[in-house]
Amino acid sequence: MQQLAENVYLEDQFAGVTLGAINLPHGLIQIDAPPSMDDSRTWRATLLNLGGGVERILINLDAHPDRTLGARAMDCTVMAHEKTAQAFRNRPNTFKPQVEETGADWEQFSGMGNVRWVPPEITFTERMVIEWSGTSIVLEHHPGPSAGSIWVILPKQKVIFVGDTVMKQQPPFLAWANIPLWLESLEKLQSREYHHYAVVSGRGGTVSAAVIQSQRDLLTRVQAELDKFASKYPALQMVEPLVQPLMSMIRVPAARQKQYAQRLRHGLQRYYSRHYHRLEGAETEE
Repeated sequence: MQQLAENVYLEDQFAGVTLGAINLPHGLIQIDAPPSMDDSRTWRATLLNLGGGVERILINLDAHPDRTLGARAMDCTVMAHEKTAQAFRNRPNTFKPQVEETGADWEQFSGMGNVRWVPPEITFTERMVIEWSGTSIVLEHHPGPSAGSIWVILPKQKVIFVGDTVMKQQPPFLAWANIPLWLESLEKLQSREYHHYAVVSGRGGTVSAAVIQSQRDLLTRVQAELDKFASKYPALQMVEPLVQPLMSMIRVPAARQKQYAQRLRHGLQRYYSRHYHRLEGAETEE
């Protein structure tokens, strides 16, 4: 566990997403949970050793299974955006692994069945502020990676948790994305308002200004390629030629090449079908 500022920590040693914790006299605010229930229990035990107050809240930065599957093991109140809550209402009550591979990290685990989702109990639409022990924790809606994506901002400590808005050395999840809104969120992140903040990616820990710009460059390229592609090829399966050129823009670890190529392939196919050739009655976000 790495301390970023007074009472603010991150953990990136569990498979899945980067986790955050804000330990205050009033209680503990946790940001996301590992997808593995065993890892979630281990993380919960680690956080208990920090001391602090008795109150506990878990904030989900979006509805992705990698950050929400382990929520039940954290055994506390869950907060998220209203559109994340809507995504849970569109799911069965119990997690059911799908046949199609999406390139998510939870798919690398075995025995992931029979997990009951924990929908958020407290939601908001645009902005919410938690005031604990003289510290402001700001939750803001910043769509792009998904409709319910949010940031957790700590103005006093100059730390911001941005979830999948920025991803380090791996391709983005595009299946439920909105690239124009995503680019707007990245532009906001690059503004002077956050120049002196430590920016924590939901996948990869703290990131530099160069990594944020690389994310913006990649998404701009994806949008341009899909716009050009859509004018020529109506067939969904024809997005395959885009996978390797886009993968070449990312410094992917060799051991993850296959998984991440499938993530990008799946995302391009879903994004293309939703935004360029949307069928009547098409599925809503999970």
